[in-house]
Amino acid sequence: MAKKHDLITCNAGTLRAIRDAMETLNGSWKLQILLSLKAGPKRFRQIAKEIEGISDKMLSKELKDLETNLLVKRTVYDTFPPAVEYEITPYADTLQEVMLALKNWGMMHRKKIVGK
Repeated sequence: MAKKHDLITCNAGTLRAIRDAMETLNGSWKLQILLSLKAGPKRFRQIAKEIEGISDKMLSKELKDLETNLLVKRTVYDTFPPAVEYEITPYADTLQEVMLALKNWGMMHRKKIVGK
């Protein structure tokens, strides 16, 4: 049974907070990108190879969004041609519990709906 402090109440602050979180993490790709970068810094091509089905245009857009929200750091190295690496920020680590909860719920949901 949930403890009183664990219950979510429906009020303007709660709805705003949930909306903000959903807008920050919206879409099919952002959490997958963050998971890819948990193993360490990667270049654009490495990320694209790991995430099946993402286009270069979408990956670029999602990386920019994640950078804007301080979840990914982009580093440009002074080489020729310039090398660019992406890595998660310490702030992105605050999503660990959220991602674990989503994983657990997704597995339970898949089993309930698909039976696998």
